[in-house]
Amino acid sequence: MTVFDYQQLNGIALAYLGDAVYEPFVRQHLLEKGLTRPNKLQHAATHFVSAKAQAALIALMEEDDLLDETEWSYFKRGRNAKSYTHAKHTSVLTYRISTGFEALFGYLQLAGKNDRLAQLAHWCIDQVEAGRTQHEE
Repeated sequence: MTVFDYQQLNGIALAYLGDAVYEPFVRQHLLEKGLTRPNKLQHAATHFVSAKAQAALIALMEEDDLLDETEWSYFKRGRNAKSYTHAKHTSVLTYRISTGFEALFGYLQLAGKNDRLAQLAHWCIDQVEAGRTQHEE
């Protein structure tokens, strides 16, 4: 078995994992709310996992002083990473911020910070449910 050093990963790689790490929390939450129809689940999930929602969540994390210095550094690694793809329905800035959001979750997963990961995921879900991520288009 080789030793894996997640600290050397670029922000895009961290975001790739982070996207997959955050989504099961959202899916479980939606099922626990009683949503079972696929089209309703997919529509509801976008309120939690869209680039706009994730960018709004990062702003709330900053407003609530929720992240420590290391967590911010991994967010910035994702936000500042050179990406060769772009979002279809959002600005480049929003897309980059959401990439940072996902990189943060990737970092927490790879660092084995499962309690912190769950804490932030549930906090994010609570913010969306409370309507704190709604913004004017």
